[in-house]
Amino acid sequence: MLLSLVVHTYSLRYWFPATIMLGTAPAYVLSWGVWRLLSTVLPARFYHKLDDRLYCIYQSMVLFFFENYTGVEIVIYGDIPKNKENVIYLSNHQCTADWIIADMLAIRQSAIGHIRYVLKDGLKWLPLYGWYFSQHGGIFVKRSAKFNEKAMKRKLLSQTRCGAPMYLVIFPEGTRYNPELKNVITDSQKFAEREAGLAVLKHTLTPRVKASHLAVNIMNDSLDAVYDVTVAYEGTLDDSGQRRPAPSMTEFLCKECPRIHIHFDRVDIKGIPLEPELFRRWMHKRFEMKDRMLTDFYESEDPDKKGRFPGEGRISPLNLSKSLPSALILGGLTLPMLLTENGRKLYVRTWVYGTLLGWLWVNISP
Repeated sequence: MLLSLVVHTYSLRYWFPATIMLGTAPAYVLSWGVWRLLSTVLPARFYHKLDDRLYCIYQSMVLFFFENYTGVEIVIYGDIPKNKENVIYLSNHQCTADWIIADMLAIRQSAIGHIRYVLKDGLKWLPLYGWYFSQHGGIFVKRSAKFNEKAMKRKLLSQTRCGAPMYLVIFPEGTRYNPELKNVITDSQKFAEREAGLAVLKHTLTPRVKASHLAVNIMNDSLDAVYDVTVAYEGTLDDSGQRRPAPSMTEFLCKECPRIHIHFDRVDIKGIPLEPELFRRWMHKRFEMKDRMLTDFYESEDPDKKGRFPGEGRISPLNLSKSLPSALILGGLTLPMLLTENGRKLYVRTWVYGTLLGWLWVNISP
């Protein structure tokens, strides 16, 4: 009986926020859909302006649960600019919660509505979300030889030509670093060995540069900087000192991550080479720096280096005024739908038809 109560209480930790985040999706998509239809006769910049505002509301609600609800402590090393910028965000990739970190930094810059993701192609099939991410400016890509350069170029040009603000999130490793997947790490290290002059990395995978290089080239005239971000999740060392996998989104919502360390480095766009080979080496150098910081974080025998990044780390709590109003707004839109029979029918139809239309769209769009 006691064990069942403990398990039930534990499951509620993530079922409660997950139910609300997923449950508000139909009301959100309906609101966005109305605006999408109305904006068809308006210049694209008007659509993007309100779409970014709507996206800000939804993602702020998500952060209410991932930050305020979980109570996770965010420690930031480096200075985040106070003003919004057009940027590419480059980070190491460890788990499904990594995209939340980009949101955490963007909301502290009042730029969360401008976030667009470069996502692996399979995510376009997510019900409602996959289609909407595409409409918001997200780019779905396939790895290595299947990478569709023309499709990504077309999407980036459509965004930049209409003047849409860009906070483009890219994870150059292409897949998650999981210390338990030894074959993935070994293959990545062998790839670096085959490429003359590339250092073998221990705590990250060898970065792939096609998507990042294309984005920097296409957006160069409108970009202000690249944000080079390195993330470490505290509590990911076992009793023997070996690194364990970073927390999943479920584990994160179950409050299993007490603290996140984020190293932030702003690189002015003028200092980034555009020539392909020089860019590839520049990118690898940035990941060598990440690898050194992560090696010290996880392995250093110096107590001043282990469990922290270089420089001064500042705890950065998220003010409830930035997240709670969004949770209340979306909850207020959803609740009336669930209180009436017609509302519940509309709710279910939005999930079903929205998903089917989304799948049709991503299947026929170039």
